[in-house]
Amino acid sequence: MDSPLLALTRRGAATLADGTAAENMRQLVQLRWIAVVGQTLAILFVHYGLAVRLPLAQMLGIAGTLGVANLLTTYALSRHEVRSAEVMVALLIDMAVLTLLLYFSGGASNPFISLYLLQVVLGAILLPPAAAALLLGASALAYALLSIRFVPLVLPPTLDPEPLFALGRWIGFVMVATLLVMFSTRISSNLRARDAYLADLRQRAVEEEGIVRMGLFASGAAHELGTPLGTLSVILADWRRVPAIASDPDLSAERAEMEGEVARCKAIVSDILQSAGQPRGEAMERAAPEPFLRAVADAWAPTHPQVPLDYRATGLEGAVLAVEPALRQAIWNLLDNAAAASPAGIALTAGIEDGHVAIAVQDWGDGFAAADLAHVGERMRSSKGPGHGVGLFLAASVARRLGGRLEARNRTGGGAEVRLLLPLAGGGA
Repeated sequence: MDSPLLALTRRGAATLADGTAAENMRQLVQLRWIAVVGQTLAILFVHYGLAVRLPLAQMLGIAGTLGVANLLTTYALSRHEVRSAEVMVALLIDMAVLTLLLYFSGGASNPFISLYLLQVVLGAILLPPAAAALLLGASALAYALLSIRFVPLVLPPTLDPEPLFALGRWIGFVMVATLLVMFSTRISSNLRARDAYLADLRQRAVEEEGIVRMGLFASGAAHELGTPLGTLSVILADWRRVPAIASDPDLSAERAEMEGEVARCKAIVSDILQSAGQPRGEAMERAAPEPFLRAVADAWAPTHPQVPLDYRATGLEGAVLAVEPALRQAIWNLLDNAAAASPAGIALTAGIEDGHVAIAVQDWGDGFAAADLAHVGERMRSSKGPGHGVGLFLAASVARRLGGRLEARNRTGGGAEVRLLLPLAGGGA
Protein backbone atom coordinates (compact mmCIF):
# COMPACT_ATOMS: atom_id res chain seq x y z
CA MET A 1 0.00 0.00 0.00
CA ASP A 2 0.95 3.64 -0.12
CA SER A 3 3.05 4.86 2.74
CA PRO A 4 0.45 5.60 5.41
CA LEU A 5 -0.07 9.32 5.88
CA LEU A 6 3.36 10.09 4.47
CA ALA A 7 2.07 13.40 3.23
CA LEU A 8 1.24 14.44 6.76
CA THR A 9 4.86 14.67 7.80
CA ARG A 10 5.69 18.22 8.96
CA ARG A 11 2.11 19.40 8.48
CA GLY A 12 0.09 21.21 11.07
CA ALA A 13 -2.51 19.40 13.09
CA ALA A 14 -5.30 21.27 11.26
CA THR A 15 -4.66 19.27 8.09
CA LEU A 16 -4.51 15.89 9.79
CA ALA A 17 -8.14 14.95 9.19
CA ASP A 18 -7.90 16.01 5.54
CA GLY A 19 -4.78 13.90 5.06
CA THR A 20 -6.51 10.88 6.56
CA ALA A 21 -9.51 11.36 4.24
CA ALA A 22 -7.18 11.59 1.23
CA GLU A 23 -5.42 8.37 2.18
CA ASN A 24 -8.76 6.63 2.69
CA MET A 25 -9.88 7.85 -0.73
CA ARG A 26 -6.74 6.33 -2.26
CA GLN A 27 -7.68 3.01 -0.72
CA LEU A 28 -11.19 3.36 -2.17
CA VAL A 29 -9.69 4.06 -5.59
CA GLN A 30 -7.68 0.84 -5.39
CA LEU A 31 -10.76 -1.08 -4.25
CA ARG A 32 -12.80 0.44 -7.06
CA TRP A 33 -10.31 -0.75 -9.70
CA ILE A 34 -10.73 -4.26 -8.32
CA ALA A 35 -14.50 -3.79 -8.62
CA VAL A 36 -14.30 -2.53 -12.23
CA VAL A 37 -12.11 -5.42 -13.34
CA GLY A 38 -14.16 -7.97 -11.39
CA GLN A 39 -17.49 -6.66 -12.68
CA THR A 40 -16.31 -6.67 -16.28
CA LEU A 41 -14.93 -10.22 -16.08
CA ALA A 42 -18.07 -11.48 -14.28
CA ILE A 43 -20.39 -9.92 -16.89
CA LEU A 44 -18.43 -11.41 -19.78
CA PHE A 45 -18.17 -14.83 -18.13
CA VAL A 46 -21.90 -15.04 -17.35
CA HIS A 47 -22.90 -13.78 -20.79
CA TYR A 48 -20.51 -15.86 -22.90
CA GLY A 49 -19.34 -18.65 -20.56
CA LEU A 50 -22.69 -19.57 -19.02
CA ALA A 51 -24.80 -18.42 -21.98
CA VAL A 52 -27.01 -16.28 -19.71
CA ARG A 53 -28.28 -13.44 -21.85
CA LEU A 54 -27.49 -10.10 -20.21
CA PRO A 55 -27.99 -6.52 -21.47
CA LEU A 56 -24.31 -6.44 -22.27
CA ALA A 57 -24.04 -2.88 -23.60
CA GLN A 58 -25.78 -1.33 -20.58
CA MET A 59 -23.86 -3.33 -17.98
CA LEU A 60 -20.43 -2.85 -19.57
CA GLY A 61 -21.27 0.83 -19.98
CA ILE A 62 -22.00 1.10 -16.26
CA ALA A 63 -18.73 -0.61 -15.36
CA GLY A 64 -16.88 1.65 -17.82
CA THR A 65 -18.48 4.74 -16.29
CA LEU A 66 -17.21 3.67 -12.88
CA GLY A 67 -13.72 3.30 -14.37
CA VAL A 68 -13.89 6.84 -15.82
CA ALA A 69 -15.04 8.18 -12.45
CA ASN A 70 -12.09 6.44 -10.84
CA LEU A 71 -9.67 8.06 -13.29
CA LEU A 72 -11.12 11.49 -12.51
CA THR A 73 -10.85 10.79 -8.79
CA THR A 74 -7.20 9.76 -9.18
CA TYR A 75 -6.49 12.97 -11.11
CA ALA A 76 -8.19 15.14 -8.48
CA LEU A 77 -6.45 13.50 -5.52
CA SER A 78 -3.14 15.26 -6.22
CA ARG A 79 -4.78 18.66 -6.76
CA HIS A 80 -7.51 18.79 -4.16
CA GLU A 81 -7.82 18.32 -0.41
CA VAL A 82 -10.24 15.48 0.21
CA ARG A 83 -12.99 15.86 2.80
CA SER A 84 -14.94 13.15 4.59
CA ALA A 85 -18.09 14.21 2.70
CA GLU A 86 -16.38 13.33 -0.57
CA VAL A 87 -15.57 9.86 0.73
CA MET A 88 -19.29 9.44 1.47
CA VAL A 89 -20.18 10.60 -2.07
CA ALA A 90 -17.70 8.11 -3.51
CA LEU A 91 -19.33 5.27 -1.54
CA LEU A 92 -22.79 6.40 -2.69
CA ILE A 93 -21.58 6.34 -6.32
CA ASP A 94 -20.25 2.82 -5.84
CA MET A 95 -23.59 1.81 -4.32
CA ALA A 96 -25.49 3.35 -7.25
CA VAL A 97 -23.32 1.46 -9.75
CA LEU A 98 -23.88 -1.80 -7.87
CA THR A 99 -27.63 -1.13 -7.80
CA LEU A 100 -27.76 -0.59 -11.58
CA LEU A 101 -25.76 -3.74 -12.28
CA LEU A 102 -28.02 -5.78 -9.99
CA TYR A 103 -31.10 -4.24 -11.62
CA PHE A 104 -30.04 -5.62 -15.01
CA SER A 105 -29.11 -9.04 -13.60
CA GLY A 106 -31.94 -10.35 -11.46
CA GLY A 107 -32.29 -7.73 -8.73
CA ALA A 108 -32.44 -8.95 -5.14
CA SER A 109 -32.28 -12.57 -6.33
CA ASN A 110 -28.76 -12.01 -7.63
CA PRO A 111 -26.34 -13.81 -5.25
CA PHE A 112 -24.00 -10.81 -5.33
CA ILE A 113 -26.55 -8.69 -3.47
CA SER A 114 -24.34 -9.21 -0.39
CA LEU A 115 -21.85 -6.70 -1.86
CA TYR A 116 -24.03 -3.97 -0.33
CA LEU A 117 -22.57 -5.02 3.01
CA LEU A 118 -19.14 -3.94 1.79
CA GLN A 119 -20.32 -0.36 1.21
CA VAL A 120 -22.12 -0.21 4.56
CA VAL A 121 -19.19 -1.57 6.57
CA LEU A 122 -16.73 0.75 4.84
CA GLY A 123 -19.00 3.67 5.62
CA ALA A 124 -19.11 2.64 9.29
CA ILE A 125 -15.30 2.52 9.37
CA LEU A 126 -14.55 5.70 7.44
CA LEU A 127 -17.41 8.10 8.11
CA PRO A 128 -19.11 9.84 11.03
CA PRO A 129 -22.21 8.10 12.42
CA ALA A 130 -24.67 10.35 10.54
CA ALA A 131 -23.00 9.68 7.18
CA ALA A 132 -22.78 5.95 7.91
CA ALA A 133 -26.48 5.95 8.76
CA LEU A 134 -27.21 7.63 5.42
CA LEU A 135 -25.33 4.86 3.60
CA LEU A 136 -27.23 2.23 5.58
CA GLY A 137 -30.54 3.83 4.64
CA ALA A 138 -29.52 4.09 0.96
CA SER A 139 -28.53 0.40 0.85
CA ALA A 140 -31.77 -0.67 2.53
CA LEU A 141 -33.81 1.39 0.07
CA ALA A 142 -31.88 0.02 -2.92
CA TYR A 143 -32.37 -3.56 -1.68
CA ALA A 144 -36.10 -2.95 -1.32
CA LEU A 145 -36.40 -1.45 -4.80
CA LEU A 146 -34.46 -4.34 -6.33
CA SER A 147 -36.94 -6.73 -4.73
CA ILE A 148 -39.81 -5.27 -6.80
CA ARG A 149 -38.18 -3.75 -9.88
CA PHE A 150 -35.48 -5.55 -11.87
CA VAL A 151 -34.71 -7.27 -15.15
CA PRO A 152 -35.10 -11.03 -14.54
CA LEU A 153 -32.29 -13.42 -15.37
CA VAL A 154 -33.18 -15.85 -18.13
CA LEU A 155 -31.19 -19.02 -17.57
CA PRO A 156 -30.69 -21.58 -20.34
CA PRO A 157 -32.57 -24.84 -19.80
CA THR A 158 -29.31 -26.75 -19.35
CA LEU A 159 -28.39 -24.83 -16.17
CA ASP A 160 -29.67 -25.90 -12.76
CA PRO A 161 -30.26 -22.61 -10.87
CA GLU A 162 -29.87 -23.97 -7.32
CA PRO A 163 -26.19 -25.05 -7.39
CA LEU A 164 -25.36 -22.04 -9.60
CA PHE A 165 -26.89 -19.57 -7.15
CA ALA A 166 -25.31 -21.39 -4.20
CA LEU A 167 -21.91 -21.04 -5.86
CA GLY A 168 -22.63 -17.35 -6.53
CA ARG A 169 -23.55 -16.72 -2.89
CA TRP A 170 -20.34 -18.41 -1.75
CA ILE A 171 -18.24 -16.36 -4.17
CA GLY A 172 -20.01 -13.19 -3.00
CA PHE A 173 -19.31 -14.03 0.64
CA VAL A 174 -15.63 -14.73 -0.04
CA MET A 175 -15.30 -11.49 -2.02
CA VAL A 176 -16.89 -9.37 0.70
CA ALA A 177 -14.84 -11.00 3.46
CA THR A 178 -11.56 -10.71 1.52
CA LEU A 179 -12.07 -7.08 0.50
CA LEU A 180 -13.14 -6.09 4.00
CA VAL A 181 -10.03 -7.68 5.51
CA MET A 182 -7.77 -5.99 2.95
CA PHE A 183 -9.38 -2.59 3.31
CA SER A 184 -9.75 -2.70 7.10
CA THR A 185 -6.10 -3.67 7.47
CA ARG A 186 -5.01 -0.70 5.40
CA ILE A 187 -7.33 1.72 7.18
CA SER A 188 -6.04 0.46 10.53
CA SER A 189 -2.52 1.18 9.31
CA ASN A 190 -3.59 4.74 8.44
CA LEU A 191 -5.13 5.18 11.89
CA ARG A 192 -2.00 3.88 13.61
CA ALA A 193 0.12 6.30 11.59
CA ARG A 194 -2.24 9.14 12.53
CA ASP A 195 -2.04 8.22 16.22
CA ALA A 196 1.75 8.10 16.03
CA TYR A 197 1.77 11.52 14.38
CA LEU A 198 -0.48 12.96 17.08
CA ALA A 199 1.75 11.45 19.78
CA ASP A 200 4.74 13.10 18.10
CA LEU A 201 2.89 16.44 18.06
CA ARG A 202 2.13 16.11 21.76
CA GLN A 203 5.77 15.33 22.50
CA ARG A 204 6.86 18.34 20.44
CA ALA A 205 4.43 20.53 22.38
CA VAL A 206 5.93 19.35 25.67
CA GLU A 207 9.43 20.04 24.37
CA GLU A 208 8.45 23.48 23.10
CA GLU A 209 7.01 24.26 26.52
CA GLY A 210 10.31 23.28 28.07
CA ILE A 211 12.17 25.53 25.64
CA VAL A 212 9.91 28.46 26.53
CA ARG A 213 10.52 27.91 30.25
CA MET A 214 14.28 27.73 29.71
CA GLY A 215 14.12 30.83 27.52
CA LEU A 216 12.30 32.79 30.20
CA PHE A 217 14.78 31.60 32.82
CA ALA A 218 17.76 32.46 30.59
CA SER A 219 16.35 35.90 29.83
CA GLY A 220 15.82 36.64 33.52
CA ALA A 221 19.27 35.33 34.40
CA ALA A 222 20.82 37.47 31.67
CA HIS A 223 19.24 40.60 33.12
CA GLU A 224 20.48 39.69 36.59
CA LEU A 225 24.01 38.91 35.36
CA GLY A 226 24.35 42.30 33.69
CA THR A 227 25.05 44.12 36.95
CA PRO A 228 27.78 41.84 38.38
CA LEU A 229 29.48 41.62 34.99
CA GLY A 230 29.50 45.42 34.75
CA THR A 231 30.98 45.61 38.24
CA LEU A 232 33.71 43.12 37.31
CA SER A 233 34.54 45.15 34.21
CA VAL A 234 34.97 48.31 36.29
CA ILE A 235 37.14 46.51 38.86
CA LEU A 236 39.36 44.97 36.17
CA ALA A 237 39.73 48.37 34.50
CA ASP A 238 40.80 49.86 37.85
CA TRP A 239 43.36 47.10 38.28
CA ARG A 240 45.19 48.40 35.21
CA ARG A 241 46.23 51.42 37.30
CA VAL A 242 47.35 49.42 40.32
CA PRO A 243 51.20 49.58 40.27
CA ALA A 244 51.65 46.14 41.83
CA ILE A 245 49.58 44.53 39.06
CA ALA A 246 50.80 46.72 36.19
CA SER A 247 54.44 46.00 37.03
CA ASP A 248 53.93 42.21 37.26
CA PRO A 249 53.81 40.55 33.80
CA ASP A 250 52.06 37.45 35.11
CA LEU A 251 49.35 39.41 36.92
CA SER A 252 48.89 41.71 33.92
CA ALA A 253 48.42 38.69 31.64
CA GLU A 254 45.91 37.15 34.02
CA ARG A 255 44.05 40.46 34.30
CA ALA A 256 43.87 40.71 30.50
CA GLU A 257 42.60 37.14 30.28
CA MET A 258 39.95 37.90 32.90
CA GLU A 259 38.85 40.97 30.95
CA GLY A 260 38.52 38.83 27.84
CA GLU A 261 36.37 36.27 29.66
CA VAL A 262 34.14 38.98 31.15
CA ALA A 263 33.75 40.50 27.68
CA ARG A 264 32.75 37.08 26.34
CA CYS A 265 30.19 36.66 29.15
CA LYS A 266 28.74 40.08 28.38
CA ALA A 267 28.48 39.16 24.68
CA ILE A 268 26.65 35.94 25.57
CA VAL A 269 24.26 37.86 27.82
CA SER A 270 23.64 40.36 25.02
CA ASP A 271 22.89 37.53 22.57
CA ILE A 272 20.40 36.00 25.02
CA LEU A 273 18.61 39.29 25.55
CA GLN A 274 18.56 40.05 21.84
CA SER A 275 17.15 36.62 20.98
CA ALA A 276 14.53 36.88 23.73
CA GLY A 277 13.30 40.14 22.26
CA GLN A 278 12.81 38.83 18.72
CA PRO A 279 9.72 37.01 17.42
CA ARG A 280 10.42 33.43 16.43
CA GLY A 281 12.04 33.21 13.00
CA GLU A 282 12.68 36.97 12.68
CA ALA A 283 16.45 36.56 12.93
CA MET A 284 16.57 33.74 10.39
CA GLU A 285 18.61 34.48 7.28
CA ARG A 286 20.27 32.77 4.33
CA ALA A 287 24.00 32.22 4.52
CA ALA A 288 26.77 30.22 2.89
CA PRO A 289 27.43 27.33 5.29
CA GLU A 290 31.23 27.20 4.90
CA PRO A 291 31.98 30.76 6.11
CA PHE A 292 29.36 30.41 8.84
CA LEU A 293 30.87 27.16 10.16
CA ARG A 294 34.42 28.46 9.86
CA ALA A 295 33.43 31.50 11.93
CA VAL A 296 31.93 29.22 14.58
CA ALA A 297 35.09 27.07 14.66
CA ASP A 298 37.39 30.10 14.80
CA ALA A 299 35.35 31.60 17.65
CA TRP A 300 35.16 28.35 19.61
CA ALA A 301 38.81 27.28 19.36
CA PRO A 302 40.31 30.07 21.53
CA THR A 303 37.88 29.23 24.35
CA HIS A 304 39.31 25.70 24.52
CA PRO A 305 42.98 26.15 23.57
CA GLN A 306 43.90 22.82 25.19
CA VAL A 307 41.49 20.86 22.88
CA PRO A 308 42.66 20.59 19.24
CA LEU A 309 39.80 21.21 16.76
CA ASP A 310 40.03 19.74 13.27
CA TYR A 311 37.65 21.61 10.95
CA ARG A 312 36.97 20.24 7.45
CA ALA A 313 34.27 21.21 4.94
CA THR A 314 33.87 19.66 1.48
CA GLY A 315 31.44 20.20 -1.37
CA LEU A 316 29.75 23.28 0.12
CA GLU A 317 30.54 25.58 -2.79
CA GLY A 318 27.40 27.45 -3.85
CA ALA A 319 25.29 25.96 -1.04
CA VAL A 320 22.91 28.19 0.90
CA LEU A 321 21.66 27.42 4.41
CA ALA A 322 18.93 28.97 6.57
CA VAL A 323 20.63 30.05 9.80
CA GLU A 324 19.62 31.83 12.98
CA PRO A 325 21.59 32.92 16.07
CA ALA A 326 20.52 29.79 17.95
CA LEU A 327 22.23 27.57 15.34
CA ARG A 328 25.63 29.00 16.24
CA GLN A 329 24.98 28.27 19.91
CA ALA A 330 23.70 24.76 19.07
CA ILE A 331 26.94 23.89 17.26
CA TRP A 332 28.91 25.51 20.06
CA ASN A 333 27.13 23.27 22.59
CA LEU A 334 27.95 20.17 20.55
CA LEU A 335 31.61 21.21 20.43
CA ASP A 336 31.60 21.80 24.20
CA ASN A 337 30.12 18.34 24.83
CA ALA A 338 32.66 16.71 22.50
CA ALA A 339 35.54 18.57 24.16
CA ALA A 340 34.41 17.39 27.60
CA ALA A 341 34.33 13.78 26.37
CA SER A 342 37.55 13.95 24.33
CA PRO A 343 40.13 16.47 25.62
CA ALA A 344 42.71 15.00 23.24
CA GLY A 345 40.92 16.49 20.23
CA ILE A 346 37.65 16.74 18.32
CA ALA A 347 36.56 17.29 14.72
CA LEU A 348 33.96 19.47 13.02
CA THR A 349 33.10 18.39 9.47
CA ALA A 350 30.49 19.47 6.97
CA GLY A 351 29.30 18.33 3.55
CA ILE A 352 26.26 17.83 1.35
CA GLU A 353 24.14 14.72 1.88
CA ASP A 354 20.77 14.05 0.19
CA GLY A 355 19.85 17.70 -0.21
CA HIS A 356 20.98 18.56 3.33
CA VAL A 357 24.04 20.17 4.86
CA ALA A 358 25.43 17.52 7.20
CA ILE A 359 27.30 19.14 10.12
CA ALA A 360 29.09 16.50 12.20
CA VAL A 361 30.91 16.86 15.52
CA GLN A 362 33.15 13.89 16.28
CA ASP A 363 35.07 12.96 19.40
CA TRP A 364 37.28 10.11 20.56
CA GLY A 365 35.76 9.62 24.00
CA ASP A 366 33.77 6.73 25.44
CA GLY A 367 30.73 7.30 23.21
CA PHE A 368 27.08 7.08 24.18
CA ALA A 369 25.71 4.38 26.44
CA ALA A 370 23.52 1.96 24.50
CA ALA A 371 20.49 2.84 26.64
CA ASP A 372 20.93 6.56 25.97
CA LEU A 373 21.69 6.46 22.27
CA ALA A 374 18.07 6.08 21.17
CA HIS A 375 17.05 9.06 23.33
CA VAL A 376 19.75 11.56 22.37
CA GLY A 377 18.26 15.04 22.11
CA GLU A 378 15.29 14.38 24.36
CA ARG A 379 14.54 16.95 27.02
CA MET A 380 16.95 16.76 29.95
CA ARG A 381 18.01 13.22 29.04
CA SER A 382 21.69 12.65 29.76
CA SER A 383 23.96 9.98 31.18
CA LYS A 384 25.50 12.73 33.35
CA GLY A 385 22.41 12.83 35.51
CA PRO A 386 19.59 15.29 36.22
CA GLY A 387 20.08 18.83 34.94
CA HIS A 388 22.29 17.79 32.04
CA GLY A 389 21.51 17.12 28.39
CA VAL A 390 20.34 20.69 27.72
CA GLY A 391 22.90 21.22 24.94
CA LEU A 392 21.79 18.22 22.89
CA PHE A 393 18.13 19.00 23.54
CA LEU A 394 18.48 22.58 22.34
CA ALA A 395 20.52 21.47 19.32
CA ALA A 396 17.79 18.99 18.36
CA SER A 397 15.13 21.70 18.80
CA VAL A 398 17.04 24.17 16.62
CA ALA A 399 17.49 21.53 13.92
CA ARG A 400 13.75 20.76 13.90
CA ARG A 401 12.88 24.46 13.77
CA LEU A 402 15.07 24.81 10.67
CA GLY A 403 13.40 21.78 9.04
CA GLY A 404 16.19 19.31 9.80
CA ARG A 405 17.03 16.75 12.45
CA LEU A 406 19.72 15.64 14.87
CA GLU A 407 21.35 12.21 14.67
CA ALA A 408 23.85 10.50 16.95
CA ARG A 409 25.90 7.33 16.75
CA ASN A 410 28.93 5.66 18.25
CA ARG A 411 31.87 5.53 15.86
CA THR A 412 33.43 2.23 14.92
CA GLY A 413 36.92 3.27 15.97
CA GLY A 414 35.74 4.67 19.31
CA GLY A 415 34.07 7.89 20.31
CA ALA A 416 30.81 9.44 19.23
CA GLU A 417 29.44 11.49 16.35
CA VAL A 418 26.53 13.93 16.53
CA ARG A 419 25.18 15.30 13.27
CA LEU A 420 22.89 18.16 12.37
CA LEU A 421 21.16 17.56 9.03
CA LEU A 422 19.78 20.89 7.78
CA PRO A 423 17.97 21.34 4.44
CA LEU A 424 19.56 23.46 1.72
CA ALA A 425 17.82 26.80 1.33
CA GLY A 426 18.84 27.15 -2.34
CA GLY A 427 21.70 26.48 -4.67
CA GLY A 428 23.97 23.67 -3.70
CA ALA A 429 24.12 20.17 -5.05
